[in-house]
Amino acid sequence: MSAPPALQIREANAHLAAVHRRAAELEARLDAAERTVRAQAERLARHDQLLRAALDELGRAKDREISALQEQLQTSKAAIHSLQAAVRQREELIMQLQPRAKLLQDICQQQPPLAALLAALTEAEHLGPLPDGVPGHLLPAGPGPPLTNSTAEEEEEGEEEDHLEPAVFGTTVPGPTRAESPATGKGGGHPETLEPNINSAV
Repeated sequence: MSAPPALQIREANAHLAAVHRRAAELEARLDAAERTVRAQAERLARHDQLLRAALDELGRAKDREISALQEQLQTSKAAIHSLQAAVRQREELIMQLQPRAKLLQDICQQQPPLAALLAALTEAEHLGPLPDGVPGHLLPAGPGPPLTNSTAEEEEEGEEEDHLEPAVFGTTVPGPTRAESPATGKGGGHPETLEPNINSAV
């Protein structure tokens, strides 16, 4: 077998050298890419750690906020129960006060007549009792004296009627006994006819 010519050997050597250079270049690029990937991976790992730390902090903050909101919710529920109890008490109080309010309203509506009645009673108290010697049946028109004075005068008039027997409209009543009168000295009284007292009857 004949040896290859020198030209082919040189071409083959040049081709091998080019292949080696290309392989070395590719290895260098591969190393650079690996370093870049490792650097990116490290950066991503650090970033991931930072994100995880931030996420953990957010979770803890969320838990703290949830706990605070739960406490606030419990406090609000207690306040709601207290307010509901207060509302029920106020409603019961309102139901208890409604009859009193109606009664007070009725009293306020009756205030003008009561004021007029009190004024009339005050005026009646200021009038005082009747003078002595004035018959009770000749009272003038208008408000009379207080009830205590009228009752006393009626009792006095009753006592006078028990001792005296007045004649009304010509009724014949026996007069006083003459034997009992020392001035005349006559015995046996005669009946006397009294004239009717129209004024006293009126």
